[in-house]
Amino acid sequence: MDKLFTASSYLRHRLLGTKLHGVHSPFAFDLFYKIIKDETPYYFYDDIESLRSNLLLNNKVIEVNDHGTGGKISRSRKLKISHIAKNFVQPRRKARLLSRLVTHFKPVNILELGTSLGLSTLYMALANKSNRVITIEGCPQTAAIALENFKKLGAKNIELINAEFDTGIQKALDKFDLLDLVYFDGNHTEEATLKYFHECLSRHHSQSLFIFDDIYWSRGMNNAWKKIIAHEEVKISVDLFHTGLIFFRQGIPKQHFNLKF
Repeated sequence: MDKLFTASSYLRHRLLGTKLHGVHSPFAFDLFYKIIKDETPYYFYDDIESLRSNLLLNNKVIEVNDHGTGGKISRSRKLKISHIAKNFVQPRRKARLLSRLVTHFKPVNILELGTSLGLSTLYMALANKSNRVITIEGCPQTAAIALENFKKLGAKNIELINAEFDTGIQKALDKFDLLDLVYFDGNHTEEATLKYFHECLSRHHSQSLFIFDDIYWSRGMNNAWKKIIAHEEVKISVDLFHTGLIFFRQGIPKQHFNLKF
């Protein structure tokens, strides 16, 4: 992570971001009020957070193959599960936003790039058990823990592909006719982010939602975000700082929003 770039970008976003009363688009207003700021405590939240608590106390050491932090070379290192849960798993606030987006837009076919320990996957899968979630994780030992977590909460609508993204994404796309939601939380480089975005475009439709994590992770990630929101197929883009939302709604003028989350 480029900490200096991220910090300066955060300050700028806080200064320029729009609050609820400054949103005049009906779509953006509903998105902000009914989803982003919603605090409804869904029944499965406690179950997932109980898993998180156990992971944060788990000092077992596993070997992690690191494919997605932006380095040019894949690294293998030994980490405690508690360290992974603390530093590499989506925090509760961001994970619950994923769940609310699924609850509101009701996507049937969901693809996630970057499973980690599976908590964000569960937040999307349990929001609607009739949906289908395919998630890709490059690290075998991390994937094994995620599978255990899926089993513990009875999430039978999740399929995990244990492969590096370059090969796993094609395996996943072959299983979908259309993609309703894609969550990009994988390789945090400009080149990889743009590559996966264009590959997923082959399965998008006018109601698809693409979600990008860490759009201010580095200058490269931010460059990728800027190129994505400029794409001709993208009609509505929402910058929440830590997360970027992309909509492909047809018949409306191109719009971009910076919203405080």
